[in-house]
Amino acid sequence: MYAKQKISVAVVALLAAGTLGAAANEKVTFGTNWLAEPEHGGYYQAVADGTYAACGLDVTIMQGGPQVSGRPMLLAGKIDFYMGGNLLSAFDAVQQGIPMRVVAADFQKDPQVIMSHPGEGLDKWEDLKNADQYILGDEGVQTFFQWMVTALGFDAAKRAPYTYNTAPFLANKKSIQQGYVTSEPFAVKKEGGFVPNQFLLADYGWDTYSTTIEVMQDTIDKKPEVVQCFVDGSAKGWYKYLYGDNKAANDMIKKDNPDMSDEQIAFSIEQMKKFGLADSGDTEKLGIGAMTDARIKSFYDKMVKAKVTPDGIDITKAYTLAFVNKGVGLELKK
Repeated sequence: MYAKQKISVAVVALLAAGTLGAAANEKVTFGTNWLAEPEHGGYYQAVADGTYAACGLDVTIMQGGPQVSGRPMLLAGKIDFYMGGNLLSAFDAVQQGIPMRVVAADFQKDPQVIMSHPGEGLDKWEDLKNADQYILGDEGVQTFFQWMVTALGFDAAKRAPYTYNTAPFLANKKSIQQGYVTSEPFAVKKEGGFVPNQFLLADYGWDTYSTTIEVMQDTIDKKPEVVQCFVDGSAKGWYKYLYGDNKAANDMIKKDNPDMSDEQIAFSIEQMKKFGLADSGDTEKLGIGAMTDARIKSFYDKMVKAKVTPDGIDITKAYTLAFVNKGVGLELKK
């Protein structure tokens, strides 16, 4: 237990017994890693319907964006929780000696997708490496594309920069392009008039968790009941957002991000459910937020092999399973 998380035996016992509760109306701030969108819906839902408040938390959501550096704010103690993109940042934190932990994975699958034009010889996953051009962003090139090159045989020389504009992809029918399954396919349909082929990397071996909840070790040590409340409240929020009445949450999202349309929201929710981003695999028994040692080690080993992450990191310091895998919220699934 100690190797995975520095939580006292007494605290673990209390968490298991369900006897800890956050102090009434304790104020905490959760920073997201982008502007408000349906991919954050579970957290907005838990604020909107009082789920967090029910276990004693007054949660403020601080939306991210291109000018917001949320993780440094977490490290500096300016916010209490942060929404991580995938596990790589947690591995990096361990390497740098930063006492940050992932306490839940609210997406079992990374939303990262590769799109292609239908009927152009790029209709199967194994065909994609034959595309004339791979339109990929810099971050993707440094992470998942390294895995695609080393493990799957993609040609690094075919990469072209992705500038978050679908025009180059639409103009070249023999190209492939990265995106989020909840976003870029919608843009292609709107701008190009067709539904692209969509290959979710998670379904082909890119097995990182995503939309993680990151927290500092000091918070875990001093306020485990707050962490448990936030993890449980988020899981319940996601179930209610995906399967219940999410209007109030969507109204909050649109207030924070007025550019978000009802059409985009509906598309994103449909895609999240269709591809099982939040609710699939281990969540069917363990509940949303589930994590396992084996899954995290599998992803780490792949990243070492792809030379994305150095070997020798003690990844057990990157996360804790103390707050998840308890089936919280399963009864809310409809």
